[in-house]
Amino acid sequence: MNRITTLFETKQQDILSVYFTAGYPALHDTQTILEALEAQGIDMAEIGIPFSDPMADGPVIQQSSTRALRNGMSLRLLFEQLHDIRHRVSMPLVLMGYLNPVMQYGFEAFCRSCAEVGVDGMILPDLPFADYMASYKAVAERYGLKVIMLITPETSDERIRLIDEHTSGFIYMVSSAAVTGAQKDFDAAKQAYFRRIAAMNLRNPRLVGFGISNRATLEAASANSSGAIIGSKFVQLLGESASAQEAVSRLKEALMS
Repeated sequence: MNRITTLFETKQQDILSVYFTAGYPALHDTQTILEALEAQGIDMAEIGIPFSDPMADGPVIQQSSTRALRNGMSLRLLFEQLHDIRHRVSMPLVLMGYLNPVMQYGFEAFCRSCAEVGVDGMILPDLPFADYMASYKAVAERYGLKVIMLITPETSDERIRLIDEHTSGFIYMVSSAAVTGAQKDFDAAKQAYFRRIAAMNLRNPRLVGFGISNRATLEAASANSSGAIIGSKFVQLLGESASAQEAVSRLKEALMS
């Protein structure tokens, strides 16, 4: 069974997924960061594929992507770094990135490499849902991979229901239509959006991402979904900390304050 499915079947609440950019701060940090996340109880990791034009990302992740590319990170190298990761960590792993590098690699080759190294799913924010249905869904399913779709406050109920019907794993519920980045709290409009989606009684579990950086935002996300995704805050801490272990510890402290 896919590790993402197993996670959501065994833990329905307070799931914490953490994003980082592969190749940042240093080129060969990927395994070290994954081991540090699992050692400190993080439930799932999202490994960012650096790209030169990360349009949905705020300045923190943009800068990490630029640094990773300058360090020499590539999709091919990332798969090399992950080749024995399943001897080291057992949590679900998701690759997150833009479609361009994946298409250059070849989508079926990408899915095959994911399956070979033990990656469980992918998030491709700029993959249109219609294209996913027509050209990508069957290939990903053949390799046992979950394709995670994003929804925002502007996504129609009809589109949300279609996504819920034709995907599995979980739905990535973006807290706002803005780019990624830490926020101090979620305003009334965002919390109303969380409640609206919760009231739809979707088949798939949901995780809330974009803007989670402290106890207030974490609790607001967890109250209306299965948990939260943290990206910018952790990437920032990776850049400021002496080690991955220290960055994870500081993240957990921030989520309690």
